[in-house]
Amino acid sequence: MFLTNVFDECFGDMFMDMCREESVGGWSGYLPEPGGIYHLMEKTRGETEHEDRIGAVKALGNSGDPRVVLTLVDCCSDEDAEIRRHATEALSKLKSGRAVHALIGRMKDKAEQPQTRQCAAAALAAIRTYSAIEGLKDRFSDADEDPFIRSYVARVMDRRRIW
Repeated sequence: MFLTNVFDECFGDMFMDMCREESVGGWSGYLPEPGGIYHLMEKTRGETEHEDRIGAVKALGNSGDPRVVLTLVDCCSDEDAEIRRHATEALSKLKSGRAVHALIGRMKDKAEQPQTRQCAAAALAAIRTYSAIEGLKDRFSDADEDPFIRSYVARVMDRRRIW
C-alpha cells in the first residue's frame, strides 16, 4: 500500500498523461482510477460490447503496465479477428517476452489476417529475445509461407538489424 501511495504521489499524473490517447474524450486511452487496470482487463472478456472490448484492449496496450500482458495474450486467441489484431498491436507496445509464444502463434497462423501477422512480426522484432528472433527467422525461411509475409519479416528484421 505504501509503495502504491509513493508511486501515485511521485508519478501518478505523469503516468496518466503518458496513457492518454491522442484523440480527446474517450475513456479507452487512459486509466480512469487506480483500480482501473483491472476493470479494463475485465472488459476484454467476450461478454462486453465489441467496441468496449476493443477500447479496453487498446487502453491496456497504452498503459505500459506489465500486469496486462497475459490478458492481452489471451485476447490473441479470441474468436474475433479484430480483437486479435488489436491485442497483437497492444502487445507490440509492451515488448514483453511473455508474449512471444502468442505472437509467434499469430504470425504462423496462415488463416490469420495479414495485418495481424505483420503486427506480430513487428512486435517480435521489437521484443528481440532469442525465441522471438527464432520465430521470425522460421517464418522467413519457410518456403511455403506467403511471399508478402516473408518480405515483411525480412524488412522488419533489416530495420531492427536482426540477422
